[in-house]
Amino acid sequence: MLNKIQAVLLSFLLFFVQLSVGQNNTNSPYTRYGYGELVDVNSAEQRAMGGTAIGMRNGSLINAANPASYSAVDSTTFMFDVGLTGLFSRFSDPNGSKTTFNSNLEYVNLQFPVTKWLGFSAGMLPYSFSGYDFHDTDSVLMPGNNSNPTYAYYTRKYMGTGGISQVYSGIGLKLFNHVSLGLNAYYMFGDVTNSRAVAFSNDGFSSSTSIQNNAISVSNFRFRYGVQFFHTFKDKHDVTLGLIYENKAPFNGKFIQYNLAVPTDTITYGHHFELPQMLGVGLNYTFNKKLTLSADYSMQQWGDALFFGKTDSLSNRTKIALGAEYIPDPRGNRYTDRIRYRAGLNLHDPYYKIPGTNPVKNFGITFGVGLPLRTSNTMLNASFEYGKSGERSVFREDYFKFTLNATFNENWFFKRKL
Repeated sequence: MLNKIQAVLLSFLLFFVQLSVGQNNTNSPYTRYGYGELVDVNSAEQRAMGGTAIGMRNGSLINAANPASYSAVDSTTFMFDVGLTGLFSRFSDPNGSKTTFNSNLEYVNLQFPVTKWLGFSAGMLPYSFSGYDFHDTDSVLMPGNNSNPTYAYYTRKYMGTGGISQVYSGIGLKLFNHVSLGLNAYYMFGDVTNSRAVAFSNDGFSSSTSIQNNAISVSNFRFRYGVQFFHTFKDKHDVTLGLIYENKAPFNGKFIQYNLAVPTDTITYGHHFELPQMLGVGLNYTFNKKLTLSADYSMQQWGDALFFGKTDSLSNRTKIALGAEYIPDPRGNRYTDRIRYRAGLNLHDPYYKIPGTNPVKNFGITFGVGLPLRTSNTMLNASFEYGKSGERSVFREDYFKFTLNATFNENWFFKRKL
């Protein structure tokens, strides 16, 4: 039965690899604001635990959220992780609702030891997604005979595509027996494009269309610093305190405007963009290698970061996450003893401002499982999240997100005996 479950999960992974080609991971109109929807860099294991990661220190997973965790990798282990996501969304407002589905190959990363006290990780991760497509219709009174008024009808269409990606590499250095320091360096690149089209049409009048595309194009480096303090008490109580920090930095972006009406032209503006200062703290507690409890708090100070040269479009984003994992018996002989059961929740603020509305906190409820392969240390993980953003009186998204990942964990760095 369990072999069949693993086969189904592997089939899903292959299915989403094929399906995700050319796909974006969102259809939300909220992604027209800022740089789109920000993506928290978490694996399926961490997402199933509410997105907690800062205090996690585990040699069997790649924790890109805190580079200090890389030094926990075993000295003979090579790890490779690939994650795929699927998203069902239901958008609703006072006028109706709409359901969409998206999938994406979201991240790929690896990790291996350099020495017994130094670990290295690298990979490609998303930073933000943008994707939406909606329209409305209206009319305007044409000048002429007041006794027989004529109206011209038009449709306004709004579309968004693109996103920002990041390639990273990082190291984690273990000092003494209870401290680890880490550093991630990211190269960020990509384009977020917002398009607007107005099409007029009316009996007796020729149709005309005006199209304008606006794109924010970025390429820049940024850095994340991490530290973890860890200790084991009485052989059964493992406690880790993690901290991460990113300094405020310029975001080397440019704004390009394409006017596709008559006349056609392209204008590039040198606006100022900035990445926010970010800090986070996480606490992780494990009892007897079976029960793990995690809590994270993080804040990105977007309200102080320039966006188009101003600081009035974005607001600070805080996130609180709680999670738990239970393993019946990590050293058990039965396969079911080593299955990992996870659950969590999170609450966070949007980082963008919408004129005329008050910000509403977004929340998510998560759960998932980890299934080890019988013949190796490779782990198949699945996480499921229900969440909502916005409010129904204006515009609300209810979503169901699932993430599948396979963490290939193999002993590569050891000498075989002849």
